[in-house]
Amino acid sequence: MLQPFFTQQQILIGRDRFFDLLKRNKLLVRRLKRSVHTTNSNHHFRRYPNLAKDFTPLKAHELWVADITYIPLKHRFAYLFLITDAYSRKIVGHHVSDDMKVSSATVALKKALLQKPPGTIVMHHSDRGIQYCSAEYVALLQQHHALISMTQNGDPYENAMAERVNGILKSELIGKYYNDIDTAAPHINRCIIIYNYKRRHSSLNWQLPAEAHKQQGPQIKRWKNYYKTPKNNLEIMEKT
Repeated sequence: MLQPFFTQQQILIGRDRFFDLLKRNKLLVRRLKRSVHTTNSNHHFRRYPNLAKDFTPLKAHELWVADITYIPLKHRFAYLFLITDAYSRKIVGHHVSDDMKVSSATVALKKALLQKPPGTIVMHHSDRGIQYCSAEYVALLQQHHALISMTQNGDPYENAMAERVNGILKSELIGKYYNDIDTAAPHINRCIIIYNYKRRHSSLNWQLPAEAHKQQGPQIKRWKNYYKTPKNNLEIMEKT
């Protein structure tokens, strides 16, 4: 995105030197430390196997990744429920809530399901938190014939793409804190629009999520591939 400007100004600079320049001027995005836990896997509900580990989506609505992140308010926290399409990195469902109840998670899921083409079977991947394992949430997925996939331990790399989306939103777009949820919700909605339609991704060969969402076939990646390429995606589907 900066190349036309560099060419116009006759600036010759490599990537590493450019990042050194940003660092010296304190312009690099600051990494955030997580201080609030949003996953409670101490429950009696069924836990599902990790189907996403060896699955590479080749078009939109084949694999969704879900996660919850906290939003700092002036005197407490709100929570952002996210569902992201793993092929296009487009956020297809989200909800800002005062609580971490199952009903809040289903709001985000219902928004995603409204975008899913009829007859499409999607794999839903998440951690083993009580919201995603609950009878209500699982029933909604099964009602729409979704495959259910979950992480097998607390390692964030098992749901790395969802963690990455959270990190981008919170470090680049979402404010450090909001006075209240009524202020937070509309601003976060605008942030997600920017993420989907304005922010280019190295994992999509610098395309926008909204552009990639309309495509099919392997994406050229300039970033780590979180999901290994399987020998046969159909074989994974048949095992379920």
